[in-house]
Amino acid sequence: MYQKQIQQYIHFLQLEKNLAINSIDSYKRDIEKYCNYLEFKKIENLGSVEENIISEFITFLKRSGLSAKSIARSISAIKGLYKFIHNENQIKHNPTEAIVSPRVGFQIPDVLSVEEIEKIINSPKNFDQQKNEIWIRDKAILETLYATGIRVSELIGLKLNDILKDEELIRVMGKGSKERLVPIGEPALNIIQLYLEKVRPKILKGKISTNILFINQRGKGLTRMSVWNIVQFYATKANISKQIHPHTFRHSFATHLLEGGADLRAVQEMLGHSDINTTQIYTHIDREHLIAEHKKYHPRK
Repeated sequence: MYQKQIQQYIHFLQLEKNLAINSIDSYKRDIEKYCNYLEFKKIENLGSVEENIISEFITFLKRSGLSAKSIARSISAIKGLYKFIHNENQIKHNPTEAIVSPRVGFQIPDVLSVEEIEKIINSPKNFDQQKNEIWIRDKAILETLYATGIRVSELIGLKLNDILKDEELIRVMGKGSKERLVPIGEPALNIIQLYLEKVRPKILKGKISTNILFINQRGKGLTRMSVWNIVQFYATKANISKQIHPHTFRHSFATHLLEGGADLRAVQEMLGHSDINTTQIYTHIDREHLIAEHKKYHPRK
C-alpha cells in the first residue's frame, strides 16, 4: 500500500544521494520494518501518520535490542522518506520534523577539486558526435550545476523565464516550494545562450513546445536519472576516478566558495538551506582540506 512512494524514495537515494548498494539495501530493510509496524497498527496511508506513532516505533526498536547505530539509521531512513514525500507534495505535513536523530558519527561528503571540475565541464566539447550538438546542452547543464550549486530536482524544474540574464541570476523553486534567486556567472550564461539559440530549437522542431529549459531529444523535460547519466558519462570521459553524482557539484560549489572566503550565510542563502547548521558541514570540509595541506607541506611532519 506504500510501495509506490517507497520505490520513488529509493530511486531518489540511488540517483541524487548516490548511496552505496549496501546502504540502500539497509534503508530498504529499515523502511520495510517500519511499514510492517504501520500495517500492524492498521495505518494504510503514510500521510495519516502522526508523530506519536513514529515515537512508538522508535521505542519498539529500542526494546528489540538494536544497537544505537542501527536505530539511528532506521530513524534516518524514516525521516528521509517523509522529507522526500513532503518535498514532492505527496503529504501536507511531515510528522518527523520534531524527531531528533542521534548523532553516531559525522560523514563529510565527497568534493572535487577545481581542476577536476574543470576537466568534467570541458569534456563535452571533445565529444561532439551528434548532428544536433547535444554536447552543448550537456555542457550547459554541468556549468549550471557548478555555477549555482542547485539540486538536480531544481535543475530539471528550471523554466525559460527563470534565467535572468541581465541580472546574472536564476530563479529557483526549492524544497517546500520556496523560491530563491541564485547568482550564475557568465560562463554558464554564455553556454546556456548557445544552447537556446543553436540546440534547443532543433530538438523542438516539429514537436510540442515547452517552457522547460533543459529538454531531452524527444522534447520533454529531463529526469533525475538522465542528469545523473550525463554527469557520470562526462566524469568518465574526463578520467575522474572518484564516485561522482550531480550532488557532488553542489558539495564542490559550496566548498570552493567557502575556501575562497565567501560568507557562510551567503552560501546558506544560495544553497537554499533553512538552517545554517546544514551549511556548516562545508566548513568541516574546508578544515579537512587545510589539515591535509598542512600535513602535506609542513616540514615538521
